[in-house]
Amino acid sequence: MDNQLYSDHKKGAVLSFGELLLRIVPDAAGEWLNDNQLPFYLGGAELNVASALALWDVPSKYFTALPDNGMSAQIISYLNQRKIDTSAVHYHGHRVGLYYLTKGKDLKHDALIYDRANSAFAELKAGMIDWDTVLKNVSWFHFSAICPAISQQVADVCSEALQAAAERGITISVDLNYRSKLWQYGQHPKDVMPDLVKYCDVIMGNIWAAEQMLGIEVLGNIHESGQKSIYLKEALSSSERIMAQYPKCKAVANTFRFDATGDIDYYTALYYNGEFHNSTEYHTTEFVAKVGTGDCFMAGLIYGFYNEWKPRQTLEFATAAAFKKLFIASDATTDTAGEIANSIQV
Repeated sequence: MDNQLYSDHKKGAVLSFGELLLRIVPDAAGEWLNDNQLPFYLGGAELNVASALALWDVPSKYFTALPDNGMSAQIISYLNQRKIDTSAVHYHGHRVGLYYLTKGKDLKHDALIYDRANSAFAELKAGMIDWDTVLKNVSWFHFSAICPAISQQVADVCSEALQAAAERGITISVDLNYRSKLWQYGQHPKDVMPDLVKYCDVIMGNIWAAEQMLGIEVLGNIHESGQKSIYLKEALSSSERIMAQYPKCKAVANTFRFDATGDIDYYTALYYNGEFHNSTEYHTTEFVAKVGTGDCFMAGLIYGFYNEWKPRQTLEFATAAAFKKLFIASDATTDTAGEIANSIQV
């Protein structure tokens, strides 16, 4: 790799910026009512990335907002044990955000219920954070589109953080996560995301998220085609248009996960340095949890770029990492880099 993403500044930590959430997991049959217990997992899209990178021995720093209480102290101790630098965490407010997701279900429809209003992160405002301290020794800043979907004031904090990171020459990545149950404050993603994405060096998502958030139209009637070659052709076209619209962008990644029949087909693509790469396709008829697969793919991309791997090697690692995440119950991967590398299919 030609080091484009790391220009002239020394590598430091990867800072993941976003809301820490507790995922509560009721079973579909309602047995949790008889058992008097609800399983939970510690998560949040950006924390999932931070957790994977720390596990893979990349210096991993995490920014979120938490209330200053005993439960937060326990959470921070847990993260520190997993080699995540929590020195940037901002303490204020009164609660941690929650969401409920029925066991085995995807992040859509009635299986998902958010309980995030008035959380410490949701109450962040521009001007609260000392970015000199937060961004000290940081060379990569990662966030997702979930953050600016929370509220206008959180979107303003995202903008402030991105400006500060860009001014310091920090590499910036975004995951175009689209959550239809967010974006409830009167703004459409296309009103907000372009002004944030203009700071990004790496943009990850899929062709439909790029259309929804950036106005990069999906051309033609391909939505029900089911043809891999057509989807990849559209991914190349979308990537080229994204890079034309956002000159700072150096890499665009697309994921494709199809699971309408119960089986899961998964493959990805990466456009970088004028070259388009697509991954091995993976297939499974069984899985444990779909949550966090995209976060694991994003972490894999950062891991490859951070270690200056060739684009194809980076893509195959990230794809294998995401696919293996389907068989892990927790929000973040528990697979080591070595285990992922050994699972890559070629």
